[in-house]
Amino acid sequence: MEGNHEPSLTDAEVRRIREDFPLLTGTPTVYLDSGATSQKPLAVLDAEREFYLHRNAAVHRGAHTLAVEATDAYEEARRVVAGFVGGAETELVWTSNATEAINLLAYSFSNATAGRGGEAGRRFRLGPGDEIVTTELEHHANLIPWQELAARTGAVLRWIPVDGTGALDLGAAAEVVGERTRVVAFSHVSNVTGAITDVAALVGLARAAGALTVLDACQSVPHLSVDLPALGVDFAVFSGHKMLGPTGIGALWGRTELLDAMPPFLTGGSMITKVTMETAHYLPAPTRFEAGTQRVAQAVALAEAVRYLQAIGMERIAAHEHALGQRLATGLGELEGIRLIGPPPGTARVGLAAVDVDGVHAHDVGQVLDVAGVAVRVGHHCAQPLHRALGLTASTRASGYLYTTTEDVDRFLAELAGVRSYFRVAG
Repeated sequence: MEGNHEPSLTDAEVRRIREDFPLLTGTPTVYLDSGATSQKPLAVLDAEREFYLHRNAAVHRGAHTLAVEATDAYEEARRVVAGFVGGAETELVWTSNATEAINLLAYSFSNATAGRGGEAGRRFRLGPGDEIVTTELEHHANLIPWQELAARTGAVLRWIPVDGTGALDLGAAAEVVGERTRVVAFSHVSNVTGAITDVAALVGLARAAGALTVLDACQSVPHLSVDLPALGVDFAVFSGHKMLGPTGIGALWGRTELLDAMPPFLTGGSMITKVTMETAHYLPAPTRFEAGTQRVAQAVALAEAVRYLQAIGMERIAAHEHALGQRLATGLGELEGIRLIGPPPGTARVGLAAVDVDGVHAHDVGQVLDVAGVAVRVGHHCAQPLHRALGLTASTRASGYLYTTTEDVDRFLAELAGVRSYFRVAG
């Protein structure tokens, strides 16, 4: 948020934005679960339907007019989405979601370790004595694939711990990342605390060790103005459904020279140049990682979601979410028996906050809020190690977006304030 001088969205503007979202109109429900999945504006729904109505065909496979139009739409979507994060078309690989994108990297590194990719793939090989570093606050999608890669290659998995607030211990990071580190994988924004990671600090440590960096940008690309090349990371992943797009589409961004050197993960049609009964030769990235029939309509719809976000302005959206996050953190800090997880009020965060309600299980908190018409996320949010480090099994998370008003936040705070008395644990 440093250096951001763009004005925040006003509540009047947010109410106008909400009119574009069919699910949010005509309902009294306060939707505060955008960290899990966002709602979709009509323009995105229409874009996917329009593709099927007028341009549906297999891409990169036919010379007829429909096939050409479908391919053009597919590749234009790649250009739009890549540009949104500061990249080029050659740097963006379509995947089903961010989880698949991280697995793509892990399995590609595993294939390189097995000797695939030749001399170019050598830089991705791992073995006994090598180390993969992640963090204690990661979503399971940015932890388990690296656990499995370590098991397959004999490498050691290490992690950067969190402090008592759930923030990364950057002092400890300097001790964890060292000369044996080959990969450093970390989140740009925590899906539990809403805290924004000091990317430059971790990239600096990784570069000093000669390690590759993998950024989980699922909670940053939808909410902040993100330029991946400028951040200095080698790879990044994000999901369409968290940024107004449809489900079933995500992306892996990577530096072209690295993607071209990586051996493929999925193999089959559409990603080859020549096939004999004994061997196959693969296309350059990104096509070499896109075997089979592609997610064409979803990619087109995601590009429309990007255009929608760009029309409003990511700097304004980020300013609005910063204000929401501060309103959440400040309000929660004033409630008795409520423990705010993550950075205190005044610290930069996205419009997300998770809490532990003293004496009440998160699932019970969520049920009371749901009956009151407030939709939040409860559980461990696919981040069990972080919760365990904080002495928790679950938490209640409220997460807003560009269509969230200050009234939504205030209603959540008001309903949450009565939960402990409802269960007769206040005192």
